Amino acid sequence: MNPSTALLRAQLRCHPATPAGVALSISAELRTHGESLRLRYTLRGDTSALRIPAPAAPTPHDGLWQHTCFEAFVAANSEPDYREFNFSPSSQWAAYRFSGERVRDAEAEARERALPMPPPMIETTPSALTLTVRLPVAGLPRSPAVLNIGLCAVIEERDGRLSYWALHHPGERPDFHHRDGRTLRLAAPLL
Repeated sequence: MNPSTALLRAQLRCHPATPAGVALSISAELRTHGESLRLRYTLRGDTSALRIPAPAAPTPHDGLWQHTCFEAFVAANSEPDYREFNFSPSSQWAAYRFSGERVRDAEAEARERALPMPPPMIETTPSALTLTVRLPVAGLPRSPAVLNIGLCAVIEERDGRLSYWALHHPGERPDFHHRDGRTLRLAAPLL
């Protein structure tokens, strides 16, 4: 493997307070190479039992987390500020900046809206949904060495039931913003 490439694979777990009503598994793959970070989420199970958002223009959109959505939370080392990225199977996406836990930095977000975000690539079959996205290094926190990353998903079933999936659930209720949920450590992409 090229020394400038890092690859991590992990399995997301459903929060016990929000069990899924259908048998599902979600894996995630994270790869960094040069100036990009590639995320690939693979959901396996009966996709016909899920509410998958209809295809839409690949533009920024708020509220994606209210339906089936894949997410990433990224912080530099143990800094309090972090980024949140949401990706819908519709191809819509959202990028947020926080200066502390759930404290949005709207001014910085406005500046980042101009950053080009490649649309997610989506593949759906009766037994799997795969979403792949590349995050430009310019949209990630600046880190001299290590990024702390939490990978998550919200899955909506046909009956409206929501289940919350993550690499690690630090609390009694799902909370993707909690810093202890960012358990992956990855060398920062080159600037």
